Amino acid sequence: MKPIDLIIPYFKENIGKIGIGLCCLVCVDLLQLLIPRAVKYAVDALASGAAGRAELAGCAALVALAAGVIGVLRYVWRRCLLGASRLVEKGLRNQLFAHVQTLSAPYFDHTRTGDLMAHVTNDVQQVRMAVGMGLVAFNDAVVMGAAAIGFMVWIDWQLTLMALLPMPCIAIGTRMLSRRMHRRYQQVQQSISELTEGVRERLAGIRMVKAYGREAAESEALAQMSRQCMHQNLRLIRILGLFFPMMMLFANISLAIVLFWGGRQTILGQISAGDLIAFISYLGLLTWPMMAMGWVTNLIQRGRASLERLLRILMLTPSVTDRAGARSPARLTAAIDFHAVDFSYPQPPADKSSTPALRGIDFHLPAGTMLGIVGPPGSGKSSLLHLIPRLYDVSAGAICLDGIDLRDLTLAGLRSQIAFVPQEPFLFADTVRQNITLGRDVTDKQLRQAVAMAAFDEAVGAMPRGYETFIGEKGVVLSGGQKQRLALARAFLSTAPLLVCDDPISQVDVATGKHILDSIFSLRGRKTLVLVSHRLHAVRAAETILVLADGRPAGQGTHDQLMAGRDYYADTFRLQELEAPAHAR
Repeated sequence: MKPIDLIIPYFKENIGKIGIGLCCLVCVDLLQLLIPRAVKYAVDALASGAAGRAELAGCAALVALAAGVIGVLRYVWRRCLLGASRLVEKGLRNQLFAHVQTLSAPYFDHTRTGDLMAHVTNDVQQVRMAVGMGLVAFNDAVVMGAAAIGFMVWIDWQLTLMALLPMPCIAIGTRMLSRRMHRRYQQVQQSISELTEGVRERLAGIRMVKAYGREAAESEALAQMSRQCMHQNLRLIRILGLFFPMMMLFANISLAIVLFWGGRQTILGQISAGDLIAFISYLGLLTWPMMAMGWVTNLIQRGRASLERLLRILMLTPSVTDRAGARSPARLTAAIDFHAVDFSYPQPPADKSSTPALRGIDFHLPAGTMLGIVGPPGSGKSSLLHLIPRLYDVSAGAICLDGIDLRDLTLAGLRSQIAFVPQEPFLFADTVRQNITLGRDVTDKQLRQAVAMAAFDEAVGAMPRGYETFIGEKGVVLSGGQKQRLALARAFLSTAPLLVCDDPISQVDVATGKHILDSIFSLRGRKTLVLVSHRLHAVRAAETILVLADGRPAGQGTHDQLMAGRDYYADTFRLQELEAPAHAR
């Protein structure tokens, strides 16, 4: 696939609008070429003494009429051509965002958000400029340039040849500089991506920056990125600084030739004074196409560099996809089986090393029962949960839901069976209601019930606008515990048969945690529950408890079975029991 192939479909969709715009643009160019002819007739009439009020009025009226029509047609072509370029911009941005959403979690593990933001904003904008004004400048360079040369040949072909002598120099200079421009445009776009990511990261972490007094250090770091971006732009400007003055130099050399050679022909009577003025006017009109060639080159190089960057993303394929023949289940009972599962996080191409996050995970969880997963930090608990909705795929072995390999289910079908509460809940810059419902159509009764189950009802009641309270970027107005309970309410609102919770009571007090656990336990029998927790009493009632250590099973059984041993589970549970009275005080 070539970069240009990205925008061809949008040209086809808007072919009518683009056609009308180009027709109006061509008419504008031709009308501009008629004005020097009117001036020629007026000058010749004045020089010969034959000019009267009627003749001058006729020439003036012709110029005024042409100017009026040009104004109307210019409005139409701008609406059509620049409007079409905006449609291309919208389509590309939507296409890019839709494609990025299909990419799997490993891609986002190794891609900076700022890079993606630069693609969606700056790169798409450069393509829009190349499609819109680039098309206009190209049309002017071809149509107006060719027509102006035609009128010049009509006046005097020898003088035209003399005036066009510098033109090959423009073509040679353009070819020499365009490749260097393309490389430097790519470097500029990369520096813009890095600067965008730097700004985004520091603004997202502004509270941490303030808390640790890092304002000066972060300002200097961003200033360094800005200097690098400026340096790349200055390197590009050095090329552009040669390009456009070169165009004007050769244009003015042409004018000097016309003044010398054409003036001599006028003195000798070979052409009239009106012809010379018209010729200079056409040469002036030809100057814009000559500059348009430079502008077109500028815009096309920018657009091409941006299209190549966009194409690299659009050509990526997700690592987690639907298998051929995968089916979408109506509703499962959600019995889970792990069969000798191994998993390693995908590494970027430059890093060939890979340490397994999980090894030899094997268990059966009947539908409607509860699995508790415990282990020290870094033992692989969250990694195991990420495999269930196929955020990542297993490296070896298989995971089955109701006896069906997860890879034989469509991603949409599988994830519709799961309500997932991550360890770090993400909240949108929206209202409490929208963050809980995620746009789903639910009744107020259902919403209130889910919020009450998450022990979040009192917090919502204390908010100034209740469910319509705007919580800011990433829920900045909420505490850590409130964010966690909002995410739980979101999961309780779901009717999915499988509830997966990653440490859902880590940021709440003991009483609130007990309320939340009671809500989760009340779902047993109706839903299959998978619960990770560092508070071991939270999984005490689970039918099966899986203990992980260094990504391997270190124990499995009921609470009583695990307490009979002298391993991590038993020792940690007893220690937490001793700590509980102190926490209560």
